[in-house]
Order: sequence, then C-alpha cells, then structure tokens
Amino acid sequence: MGLRDIAYAVYERQISRALPKDRIPKHIGVVVDGNRRWAKLAGTPTADGHLAGANKIVEFIDWCAELGVPTVTLYMLSTDNMSRSADELETLMDIIADTLERLCESRPGGRPVRVHPVGQPELLPEPLAARLRSVDEELARACEEPAVHVNVAVGYGGRQEIVDAVKELLRDAESHGRSISEVAEDLTPGSIADWLYTRGQPDPDLIIRTSGEQRLSGFLMWQSAYSEFYFCEALWPDFRRVDFIRALRDYAQRQRRFGN
Repeated sequence: MGLRDIAYAVYERQISRALPKDRIPKHIGVVVDGNRRWAKLAGTPTADGHLAGANKIVEFIDWCAELGVPTVTLYMLSTDNMSRSADELETLMDIIADTLERLCESRPGGRPVRVHPVGQPELLPEPLAARLRSVDEELARACEEPAVHVNVAVGYGGRQEIVDAVKELLRDAESHGRSISEVAEDLTPGSIADWLYTRGQPDPDLIIRTSGEQRLSGFLMWQSAYSEFYFCEALWPDFRRVDFIRALRDYAQRQRRFGN
C-alpha cells in the first residue's frame, strides 16, 4: 500500500467515525452511471465497463450494510437503454443476471440481501424476467431480516411507473365497483403512492448520481419530491467507499425542509 492509499484510509476512517448515526439515510437511490465511459477511457470493450460496474454494485451493498443503510434502489437499466445494440444488451442482461445471483448469495454482516425488481419485466428477455421474479419470491418467503433491501430498477422508467400506478389504482377501483367520479373525488397523492413499484417503502432520503451528470433521467420521479441530491464526478466503477462516505457526510450536514 502506497503513501497515498494510507492517507486515504486514514482520512476515510476519520470521516466515517464522524458520521452521526441518527443522520444515516433510510433509503438511498443510486444512478449507477459511467460504465461505458469508463470502458472507453480504459480502451477496453463496453462489456468490461458493465462488468466493473456490477462488481462495484456488490461492493456498494456491503458498504450500505456496514454503515446501516437499510434500503437502496439501484438504477441499472432504463427503458431508454433498451434501444442499445442487441449485442450490448445481450451481454448486459447476462451481467445483470449474474449480479442478481451474487447479491442473493451475499450475506453482509451475516444477513441476506433482499432483492426486489422494479420496472417492466415484459420488456426484458424471459430468462432475466423469470430470474427477477424468482429472487423476489424466494426472499419474500425468507424469515430472516435482510441486511439491505435492494430495489433493482431494470427496464425502469419513472413516467411509466406513475402511469402503471394509476392503471392499477383504476383497476382496483373497478374491481370494487367504484365509478370514475368516486375515484376522482377521493384521489390524493397517497392513493397513487400506494400503487408505485416501491409501495410500502420510505421515499429516498438521498439520491446519488455518478459520472458528473446532474439530472435524474426519470429515476424515482414521484418518490424523489423531497429527496436530497448528491452528484459525484467519479464514474461508477471508480466510485470509492470514501466517495460514499463524503456523500453521507454532505447529507448529514444539510437541513431538510420538506417544503417548509
């Protein structure tokens, strides 16, 4: 280990110890951006960037478990990404499936990781869609409290999530014999939130995006109304534990107002 690495390790320990435990986010959303640029800068195939990004995801969930973050939503593949070349998508789907397996097999702190898919599985190849359904069902039956609940956003679009929530709300109302007028009269933000992909979970306290881009790209559009945002210049495969701790420190120092 070089002097630079030793200095970073000491610095990381210092700011980690200074994090107030009561200011750790309950839910963090992450736009895992920069895998393709990382590969381009490294002069390697795009698949290498996606693989490096997948390795970082497994490492990141370990950090969350260690630091006490109970819920994470990872933006891994948007509906817009589905327009990429067939070869890239095929490779990416295989890497995502492998990442799911690794997360399900991991036990950070001796406890399992609960993997919950969010998005439109019908847009995905059936083997991956089936695997997403199976990991969700398997861990939903597990009795052990998970170390981290991980929402995996694959084939996900924020606008589509809101559309799907309204559709489900209307279908439920119809099944109970309610008219459109009755639904409209009683409609509240909470009644729509009850049908989102993340229903039953807290809204994200903090959303992190890597690679220097400063936009949501449709990620958790409804849920992020009062989220804090942290934009990091590092490409996702280069995102370090010290970068994560800096994001948590920045969050802990903010005064959240919730519109007041």
